[in-house]
Amino acid sequence: MSGATARDVDTLVDGQQFRGFNLALLIWSFLATLSDGFELSALGFAVPHISEEWHVAPADMGWMLSASLFGMFFGAPLFGAIGDRYGRRPAIVIGCLAFGITTLAIAGAHSIGQITVLRFIAGLGMGGLLPNTIALSSELSPRRLRARLVILMFMGITLGSSLPGLIAAWVVPAHGWQAIFVIGGVGATLIGILLAFALPESVKLLAMREGRREELLRTLRRMRPDVALGDDVTLTLVTARPHQASARALFAGGLAPFTLLIWVCFATTLMANFFLANWLPQLFKQMGVSAEDAALTATMYHFGATLGGLAMSLILDRIGFLAIGSLLLVAVPAMVGIGAPGLSPVMLGLLVAFAGFCVLGAQFGSNAAAGLIYPTGCRSRGLGLAFGIGRVGSVLGPLLGAHLIGSSLPVTTMLAAMAAPVLLGALAALVLAVLSRRKIASWGLDEVPPNPIE
Repeated sequence: MSGATARDVDTLVDGQQFRGFNLALLIWSFLATLSDGFELSALGFAVPHISEEWHVAPADMGWMLSASLFGMFFGAPLFGAIGDRYGRRPAIVIGCLAFGITTLAIAGAHSIGQITVLRFIAGLGMGGLLPNTIALSSELSPRRLRARLVILMFMGITLGSSLPGLIAAWVVPAHGWQAIFVIGGVGATLIGILLAFALPESVKLLAMREGRREELLRTLRRMRPDVALGDDVTLTLVTARPHQASARALFAGGLAPFTLLIWVCFATTLMANFFLANWLPQLFKQMGVSAEDAALTATMYHFGATLGGLAMSLILDRIGFLAIGSLLLVAVPAMVGIGAPGLSPVMLGLLVAFAGFCVLGAQFGSNAAAGLIYPTGCRSRGLGLAFGIGRVGSVLGPLLGAHLIGSSLPVTTMLAAMAAPVLLGALAALVLAVLSRRKIASWGLDEVPPNPIE
């Protein structure tokens, strides 16, 4: 094959077989999201111990629990813009180091105010990591495997979110709640350092940047060892669209309804998720479950989410937003059922796991879907804004939970109140399914083609 042959970057990406390059990307991205997931749920498992040790009522911890989510509201679009401008890799590395270092600092905190400030700073990095890992995986994976690999990568969130529960049950009794943050902070910082050397940059992004041809060629040769790419090969990107780096691109070319409805899906699902992730241990305590059993039962939520992610990875390519809407519809009775009186420990654990299967399974699907419908030039920004808008729901979830718990309402009533937004998210996802069918001529997912007039 002549080295001077013109090659389209999209074709090279889509034509690759699953090799060591893809496996390494999956593993490193998985570790990045695992560290993020650990930080997301860490504080929720520490709350009962902090409340008892510092004599603070759980209802007074709402802002502390929402601080990282509030930081993610700003961090997601900020780092999304950084990722589109400077690269996915530096945005991921900086985000990971930011929340790793601040999480470690929480172990030395002495007040609710200190933890609140540190969690806000950690949230900036946490919010920035997610849209860039999804964008990077989307842009380096072949189309036929893209949604599946994005979801598998993102399942690091569920595994990471389950680890603080195990630490709370087995390590905290001997070493105190600070152990959660020492382990999480050291782990995230180490992973961030390793990612700086291990992660490749998006070849589609490199193809759109002048002066980065050598890095582009080097990465493509690692990705496609089966294709001869000489130094004088002409590399093009057919799908590149001009002027896509601004937020206006998210509403151009027929993307406006997709963008708005995805925001609804993110906000409602994340509201329910962060209510459950942060307050389940406290709700179980109100139901008379011991602290150790409450931590282990709450962990079932994240294990169920892992199964939900696996299921979504198998069906999202085929039916897209239809799968997301269906899971959200089923999530409503699953959430309400957790508060039913007289449940055996086994049945309670199964219901919690099924709620995680539905809620986070749907969220994984939304993450992957948002990463697939946007073009390369605004993908990180589109994901960042979706996560940023989603953080409105993330912040409201713990805050509303604190208000509901402070009102001494029955657990079933509180869960029913938080399930209502999930129903709205289900309707938004089903409308998206219809729009995708009309726009892409398939229930599956792909970049939304621009309107002919645009």
